[in-house]
Amino acid sequence: MDALQGKSDRLLSLLAEMGSAVVAYSGGVDSAFLAARAHGALAERALMVTANSPALAPAELAEARTLAQANGWRHRVINTSEMERPEYVANGPRRCFFCKTELYGHLERLAEVEGYTWVANGTNCDDLGDYRPGLDAAREHRVRSPLVEAGLSKAEIRALSQQLGLPTWDKPAQPCLSSRIPYGTPVTVEALNKIAQAEAYLHGLGIRQLRVRHFGSKARIEVDPPDLARLNEPAVLAEVRRVLQALGYTEVALEQFRSGRLNEALALPGNQGQGVAARSPGRP
Repeated sequence: MDALQGKSDRLLSLLAEMGSAVVAYSGGVDSAFLAARAHGALAERALMVTANSPALAPAELAEARTLAQANGWRHRVINTSEMERPEYVANGPRRCFFCKTELYGHLERLAEVEGYTWVANGTNCDDLGDYRPGLDAAREHRVRSPLVEAGLSKAEIRALSQQLGLPTWDKPAQPCLSSRIPYGTPVTVEALNKIAQAEAYLHGLGIRQLRVRHFGSKARIEVDPPDLARLNEPAVLAEVRRVLQALGYTEVALEQFRSGRLNEALALPGNQGQGVAARSPGRP
């Protein structure tokens, strides 16, 4: 048995031992893989729950629903209210802690009321070395991370997802829309809606990996080099600017995509004195 298969088998054993679980399911690579394995190990005793809020792009919610339905997973969508938390709206460096506190509070109550033994999330081993305040919220709510317990990295999860035939195996990371807003700039529903519409338009052009960073009336579009060259073509750029201006962005800039860019302003351990955090594919 190779090491990867051993980890996969370990994951199934862990999930079976859990007895029942509410799975925090966003539809991304990690949570989709966990949902598939939880369904395989627990069947009707696994419930995948997606949190709907203004920070979730409508297309992401639709994809999560479609994937769950296609695979026969038990799935539920709940509404969360992080926008009612002043600490979240203030958009400080620990914004994600307050978002996850809201989410896990809902999932914890759901599990208690409906008789599920555990709440589980899709955190993987690579996330542990990253700046993720949401991990603190998971610990406070006793949320388990079966992918970590099985020793799985992001690359291994992608490989196993491909083996399972999950369409998410090569899906780019898609952090919540609030991550497009610089720390210290309040999160508003209006801003999140503008970001969602701008990114939906660009995805419609066939661009998979992108961010629309929101700086008030300025939008900074970040894409990979091939797409950057394409968007810089005069006719294409003119049309992109026209569409984003109609959304309220009076200035539109283009740059190469770099994961975790808005975290670079933070003074984090191991930043080599430059305020730059270690980056991973799951960074904003």
